[in-house]
Amino acid sequence: MWRPKLMSIPTADQALPGRAESLYQVPQQHHVNGNRIGGERPAGLSEVLLGMGCFWGAERKFWSLPGVYSTAVGYGAGHTLNPTYEEVCGGMTGHNELVRVWFDEQQLPLEQLLAVFWESHDPTQGMRQGNDIGTQYRSGIYLLSEADRTRAESTKAHYQQRLQRAGMGDITTEIMVNVPFYLAEGYHQQYLAKNPNGYCGLGGCNVSFD
Repeated sequence: MWRPKLMSIPTADQALPGRAESLYQVPQQHHVNGNRIGGERPAGLSEVLLGMGCFWGAERKFWSLPGVYSTAVGYGAGHTLNPTYEEVCGGMTGHNELVRVWFDEQQLPLEQLLAVFWESHDPTQGMRQGNDIGTQYRSGIYLLSEADRTRAESTKAHYQQRLQRAGMGDITTEIMVNVPFYLAEGYHQQYLAKNPNGYCGLGGCNVSFD
């Protein structure tokens, strides 16, 4: 059943308050490459959070890219402290399903990583990706600095031109800096590596970035 509350992000006052500590523990190592996903970001690496629909398929797009140290899925860009998956899906946290990518810009510049982001989903759909409907499936790029936000905005403008030439609509992707992020439950981490036949609703526009 369609629920209007899932199509608009609640305000901080409307959102669930959450809790001071997480209700679950998360594995500290990446299931695919064994690198660290817990704790502080390793020195010398950059970070970006990406929302592009269900985070299971989205994460798989990035963990094998040259220059990526590790990926992890979680919840961010909302209000609720230490949310659970069920709370996020309920639409009252404001959070998005995100992939956190730790990467080496010497090997993989942000613009090149974002080219994969743009090509791998439909950034014109608002609060949905295909049949996945709700605020937690919105397109988003979340960065650590204003300088990186400027770079991301430049890639957005470039891809908007590409989409317009293909007869598609306006990009709805939100681009923000310094949003809260909480790692998701352990069973979500690298889900499609553990469950190769699991659900993946990810689909692009068939419009290249270049």
